[in-house]
Amino acid sequence: MATPLSALETQAREHLNEDTASFWSSAELIQILNNGIKDLWGMILDLNQEHFLTIDVTNVSLAVNSSTLTGVPADVFRVHLIEPLTTTPGATGAGVLFEPADYNSHKFINARQVTAQDPSGGLKVYYTLSQAGAPVGAPTVHVAPQLSTALNPLRFVYVPTLAAVAANANNPIPGESDNALIAYCVAFARAKEREDASPDPQWLGVYKTEKAGLNVRLTPRQTQEPEIVEDLYGAYL
Repeated sequence: MATPLSALETQAREHLNEDTASFWSSAELIQILNNGIKDLWGMILDLNQEHFLTIDVTNVSLAVNSSTLTGVPADVFRVHLIEPLTTTPGATGAGVLFEPADYNSHKFINARQVTAQDPSGGLKVYYTLSQAGAPVGAPTVHVAPQLSTALNPLRFVYVPTLAAVAANANNPIPGESDNALIAYCVAFARAKEREDASPDPQWLGVYKTEKAGLNVRLTPRQTQEPEIVEDLYGAYL
């Protein structure tokens, strides 16, 4: 069961030798815990184990004669997959394949120069992202060629950023990460007590150890061996 941030704050106060909020306010400690969550989130993202993968099947679509997708969620950090929601034979999206490509690549340039295409016969649609993306705002997803029939909705699979966690909300980091967050909180809270106003190096060392252990626990995410191993180019044949 995940632990609410308020419980982690209480445990951090025990290490800070403070039973009540006389020196560190609850808001300060919750903010430090959120900073630790963001740091661990970034490490988990680098594992490429899709812990935070989100599948949106209601909001994103490609309108007629449009060069961008609409309805892209504001928390999109990394796009994992785009495809028509319905791909069964006879459906409008059957045979439509979304492929990532650079905006200045020859295939993207050529696709932008053609008239709107009918997707019912199968088609390759190139896409690329621009703008800052989350947490600033939703990225813009550019596509080419344009279509003469809308694809609504799309299956939009992405990795989101994490919103700030309130005290009564659960720790969103998997892998039994409570000890790592407590160490992070104590290390940065003790900066108030130090003359150089820097995090406590010993508690940072504890955090580093806990983070390394978490890194080991979270990968690989599944260990079932495939019955068939693809050859070097098997996925592209």
